[in-house]
Amino acid sequence: MSEPDNKPAQDEQVPAEDDGTMSLTAHLEELRSRIIKSLLAIAFGSCVAYLFLDEITAYLTLPVGKLYYMRPGEAFFTYLKIDIAAGFLIALPIIFYHAWRFFLPALTRGERAVLGILVPSSVALFFMGLAFSFFLILPVALKFFMGFGEESENLQTLFSFGSYFEFVILFVLPFGFVFELPLVIIVLGKLGILTSEKLGKYRRYVFFFSFVIGALVTSPDVITQVAVAIPVILLYEVGYLVVKYILRR
Repeated sequence: MSEPDNKPAQDEQVPAEDDGTMSLTAHLEELRSRIIKSLLAIAFGSCVAYLFLDEITAYLTLPVGKLYYMRPGEAFFTYLKIDIAAGFLIALPIIFYHAWRFFLPALTRGERAVLGILVPSSVALFFMGLAFSFFLILPVALKFFMGFGEESENLQTLFSFGSYFEFVILFVLPFGFVFELPLVIIVLGKLGILTSEKLGKYRRYVFFFSFVIGALVTSPDVITQVAVAIPVILLYEVGYLVVKYILRR
C-alpha cells in the first residue's frame, strides 16, 4: 500500500502576487480595478473640496485679484474644473498607491515593501513641485505676460475666469510630475532599464533642456531661469547617485 503523497501538486500555481507573474487578462482586470478605485477616490475628494470651493478659488486668484467671465456657462464649468482638480489632489495618495502597485508587479515580496517609502515620497515630491511652481514660476510668468499689455496704451489687462484657471494648470501641474523624476529613475534603475552609465551619458542633455525650459516659462531674468533649472538638475542627480552607489547598476 503506497504512502499518501503529501507534496503539493505540481500544477498548483503560486498566487500571482507572490511570484510577480500575471496573465494579460489578470493585468487588465487589475488595471480596471485600480482605475475604478482611483476615480472613486477623486469623486470623494471632489465632494470634500466642494465644501471649501470658495476658499480654494479665492486662494488661486490671489496673484491677479478680481476675474471676469465672458460666457454664460464659463463660471459654472470653471468651478467644476477647480473642484475636480482639488479632488484629484486630495485623492493623490490613493492614486499613487494604486499606480505603484500596478507598475511594480515584477518585484519580489521584499521589494514590494519599498512601496511604503515610494508612495509617501512620490506624494511629497508632487506637492513640492506644485508649491515650487505656484509660488515661484506662476507669479513670474504672470508678471512677464502682463507686461506686454501694460506697455501698450490700447490694451488693458482683463483676465477671464476660465482662461486664468487653464493658465494656472498649465504652469503648475507639470512641475508636480517633473519632481517625480528621481523616483522614476530609481525604479527604472532597479528594473535594469537604466544604468548609471546611461544616466551619466544623458546628463548633458538634461542640463541643457533644464535651462531651455527655464527660459521658456520665465522672464528673461537669468536668476529666475537658473532658479527653475537648478531643481530639475538636482532631482536628476539624486536619481543618478542612488542608481550608481546604492543600487550599484
